[in-house]
Amino acid sequence: MASNVDDAFDDANDAATGGLFDRMVHSLATRMGGFASASAVYGDPVDQEGVTVVPVARVRWGFGSGAGMDTDGHGTGEPDIGGGGGGLVSAHPVGYIELRDGEAEFRPIKDSTAPALIILAAGAAAWLVLRGLKSLFR
Repeated sequence: MASNVDDAFDDANDAATGGLFDRMVHSLATRMGGFASASAVYGDPVDQEGVTVVPVARVRWGFGSGAGMDTDGHGTGEPDIGGGGGGLVSAHPVGYIELRDGEAEFRPIKDSTAPALIILAAGAAAWLVLRGLKSLFR
């Protein structure tokens, strides 16, 4: 039994320090990186009548993975080894670059919801402050 545990420990250590784990992380990063681009938000650059418009986006991505081992093997004496991973890609348009007559100019896209969110946050903060003051003066 001790050799099975030692073998399972060695297998898990190999998976965590290279080999399987590295391949899993690389595969996940490669797949997600293919989706993390400005063209995923806007499409490809457009060229019309001497003006080229290049999309610009804020792209974020992250991923994680892990592996584990159950040395008991649910009573079979053989270790159970498993792993998995996942990730998230977030892309938001921020503007475009306009190329015209050898000149380049960045044109931001204004977020029309930002002022509304600030007003909502200020209203919620004011409500909390007034509620706190009310309880102080009781």
